[in-house]
Amino acid sequence: MLEHVFSETYTKFKLQFYRKIFSRFETREATLSAVETFCVEVINALGEPTINEFAQFVNISQANAAYKVQSLLESGYVEKIRSETDKREYHLRVTEKYHQFNRVNIDYVNEVVRLMRERFDEKELAHFESMLKIICDDLMKDL
Repeated sequence: MLEHVFSETYTKFKLQFYRKIFSRFETREATLSAVETFCVEVINALGEPTINEFAQFVNISQANAAYKVQSLLESGYVEKIRSETDKREYHLRVTEKYHQFNRVNIDYVNEVVRLMRERFDEKELAHFESMLKIICDDLMKDL
């Protein structure tokens, strides 16, 4: 039962994100393909990776990663930042344009949290937050 509820919750978050992304295709606001959307999401989640770190994480060749990153650079969702410690190396950073694009995710999470605050008391919320922190920090160390 827990597995089902957890999976269903995760799926609903994904579906809400996909719905918003596809609605942008209807109004011509979307400038990223589905693969580019996943790539920029990974770059953001990794927190300023190098192209090599990005390639290793998604398990693709460095050349393929460079091609995908170049597309994101050209569309303005990612920028290259020269490393302070090794001037030969560049890190990838998502731009404000990405943050605006990602706003649909953040808005939905904020709405769900608002509804949780209405439904649950502070003790329940603190316990849930504690459990999520353990899941994130201890049980999902591989990410």
